[in-house]
Amino acid sequence: MDPFLKLIGSAKIPVGAGGKVFFNYLTTNFAWFFDTIAQGATWMLDSLIGVFLWLPPELVIAAIAFVGWYFQRSWKLALGITLGLLFIANQGLWKESIETLVLVVTATAASMLIGVPIGIWAAHNQRGYRLLQPVLDMMQTLPTFVYLVPVLILFGLGMAPGLIVTVIFAAPTPIRLTYLGIVSVPRPILESGIAFGATKWQLLWKIEFPAALPTIVAGLTQCIMLSLSMVVFAALIGAKGLGAPIVRALNSVNVPLGLEAGLAIVVLAIILDRTSRIGSPGVP
Repeated sequence: MDPFLKLIGSAKIPVGAGGKVFFNYLTTNFAWFFDTIAQGATWMLDSLIGVFLWLPPELVIAAIAFVGWYFQRSWKLALGITLGLLFIANQGLWKESIETLVLVVTATAASMLIGVPIGIWAAHNQRGYRLLQPVLDMMQTLPTFVYLVPVLILFGLGMAPGLIVTVIFAAPTPIRLTYLGIVSVPRPILESGIAFGATKWQLLWKIEFPAALPTIVAGLTQCIMLSLSMVVFAALIGAKGLGAPIVRALNSVNVPLGLEAGLAIVVLAIILDRTSRIGSPGVP
């Protein structure tokens, strides 16, 4: 070994050992807390999946196509959604697709509920945002697999840790884009509201939020795509959905299964992306 590396390594900082002690402390003293969260999230996800699987597939397809048409007012999009979902059903991946859809939509909703208020707070508190920014940078630059280990230790295997790791991975995006949208509101518009006697809440809900809405919606779309990108990784810690057949295909070098599940994810990604462009009717 190189003498310099030997010298540096002789006084190794016990990061791994310290992390082990920390997580042992959490699992020993707060297992009830993490178990409660995991059980609640699992019950919610399983209930939603059960409802969608109980409904006739043709009704679910029609409902999703209607939602796409309602938001975009595009019959072409509704037709595309119908054909895409029929393709998924034809490939025998309906159950897995519903599991993925529920996981992605739930994770996106949770990420937006967390991210938008934090982004609004950060836009009105620059000192707080400066403290928050390194945390967001770390969350967005850490390799995806790094999230899996602590979540697996604290919450075990299943859908709940898959949901939690997806929220952790996707939440920084709506925080940043909400912050960007609020701070980008033109100053003259704010001054006009202040001149007319608007309170801080009125400025937020009647001026800042509507002006920032396109940027916030962009955060929603990106949040959906980030959540969907975690499907395969979440399958590694026991989450159901289209990630599971892809993992099986990788383990057994099953090209047909991997191709079918991969195309199903692409179809869902296109459907969610086009449907979530709220405020952009007629998107081709």
